Amino acid sequence: MELMVLLNALVTRLLFVLHSLIGVWRVTAVKKEPKYWLLALLNLLLCLETGLTLKFKQGRGYKWFSPAIFLYLICTVPSLWLLEIHHGTQYCGNEPGAVQVNVSNQDFNQSRDSSHGNEGTDHHIIQTAKVFVNQLSTICETVWTLALHQTFLLLLVVGRWLLPIGVEITRDQLSQLLLMFVGTAADILEFASETLDIEDVRKNYALINAILAVWTWSMLQFPLDLAVQHIGCKPSASARRIPSLLLCRYSAELWNIWVSLFIQDGPFFIVRSILMGHFRIFNQMLVFFTAKNVLVVTLQLYRLAVIMFDFRSTILQKSRKGEVCCCPCEPYEARAHATSHHNNELKELVAFPPKEEFQALSEDH
Repeated sequence: MELMVLLNALVTRLLFVLHSLIGVWRVTAVKKEPKYWLLALLNLLLCLETGLTLKFKQGRGYKWFSPAIFLYLICTVPSLWLLEIHHGTQYCGNEPGAVQVNVSNQDFNQSRDSSHGNEGTDHHIIQTAKVFVNQLSTICETVWTLALHQTFLLLLVVGRWLLPIGVEITRDQLSQLLLMFVGTAADILEFASETLDIEDVRKNYALINAILAVWTWSMLQFPLDLAVQHIGCKPSASARRIPSLLLCRYSAELWNIWVSLFIQDGPFFIVRSILMGHFRIFNQMLVFFTAKNVLVVTLQLYRLAVIMFDFRSTILQKSRKGEVCCCPCEPYEARAHATSHHNNELKELVAFPPKEEFQALSEDH
């Protein structure tokens, strides 16, 4: 096993565990109940996945799916749910999002003096850490929740970048996937922060749960790599079945369209439309992002129509020329074999006339 592959696999999962533990700590501090530390046990799943990946895959990733990213979602999403449902009652100052941190030198001087009294470096470090943790606890609760949301999405992108890739995905495909994830993460963060910050939404417990459910549903696209990979198909299936050939040729683009319509922009548009239509909630940003979701959904449907028409014209053109329609993602040998087999059949038809014509020619002679 390569040293860098092992290091990247372990460091990335360690970052996932640390961030998840910070979320559990905030839930415990907000709820003031130690029983919420049980959420930290979810990280055992990530530890188990790490051991299995190192043993069976030598630290490298899987095709189409990242178990580490999926388990990271399982470990972190429950904490964010609890924080959003609780929604801080702590005073955040006159300005929105103001951070109430009073880090004074006196606290650190006191810890330094006490450490000199005990003449212990370890004690000094412990006292300094305690002061730092106490000051972090004074940060406004809503700021903590927003920071966890932001770091969660950033860590999903950075973690996917640091995780070792499998043999099925190239670095070019990984770079495309990361660029897509950056835009996706920005849209998801905007959806959660913009809708949950509305005062009328905070008064409706069922509406908060619905928004968080849609937010969780949109996060499920991060463990999947189908947006940059083509699904392979057999030559026999691609030559005889139109749906199989369509899926084989345009699997990545069809997945992107499906994600936009049913996982991200479609559900976001439905939620925002309900807020404006049923609950009569209007603001400038809500109207703008609703229009943006409508535009994206329309463009995705237009793209789907373009793919269907292009695929149909390709099939008709191939059939008129008598060529075999093979999937471009198939190996060259398979396409060559199918084409040569088809050409041999044509040669046999040309070389050997039908039985009736052969009998008529023999009688004339």
